[in-house]
Amino acid sequence: MELINNLKWRYAVKKYSEELISENKIDQIIEAINLTASSCGIQPYRLIVVTNPEIREKLAEGSFNSQIKASSHLLVFAAFNKITSEYIADYVAMMEEQRNMEIGGLNDFKDVLISHFSTQTPEQNAIWSSKQSYIGLGTALIAAAELKVDATPMEGFNPETFNEVLGLTEKNLHASVILSLGYRDAENDYLASMSKVRLPIDEFSTKL
Repeated sequence: MELINNLKWRYAVKKYSEELISENKIDQIIEAINLTASSCGIQPYRLIVVTNPEIREKLAEGSFNSQIKASSHLLVFAAFNKITSEYIADYVAMMEEQRNMEIGGLNDFKDVLISHFSTQTPEQNAIWSSKQSYIGLGTALIAAAELKVDATPMEGFNPETFNEVLGLTEKNLHASVILSLGYRDAENDYLASMSKVRLPIDEFSTKL
C-alpha cells in the first residue's frame, strides 16, 4: 500500500526551503479537504489559503512556529461560531439539487438538524465545528503526503490575531487549527534525517 510508505515519509517539518508548491498540487489538496467526511455532511468550517507573505508575517506575530511565515502556503481551518438554521436550510437545499431530488425531499432531515443545533449554545456549536475541522486537517496531511508535499500541523498560534487579520469573526468563523505546506530544507531541519517514532502496532491497537 503506497499510502503507508507516504505516511512513513511525512513528518512535521521544522524548517522549509524557499521552493514553492505548484497551484495544481495546492488545488488537489484543497479538493481532498472539500471531499472529506463531516458529521451530518454539512461542512461546518471553511478553508483559508494564505500565500501573501505580508499577511503570513502578521499571522506569525507572537507565535513560536516560524513555519507560519516560512512555508509556501498556509492553510487556516476556520470553524463556524454558530450553526444557523439559515445555513442548514441552504445546505440541505443544495443537497436536494445535487442529488436531483424534489424540493423539500429532505425536509425531515433539515428539521432534525435545525432542532438539534438550535438547542445548543453558540459555544457548543463552535466546539463541535472545530472538531469537524480536524477531520479536514487529517485529510490534508494525507493528501499532502500523497503528493510529496511537506506539511506541519499547528495549534501554537494566536487565534485572536488570526481572527482579526483574516476578518473571520464577522464571517461567523474562528481559527481552529492551521497547516503549513512547502518543501523540507533537509540540510537544515534537524528532524529530516531522524527515524519516525511510533508505538508498536500491537501496543497502539487492540482487536476484539
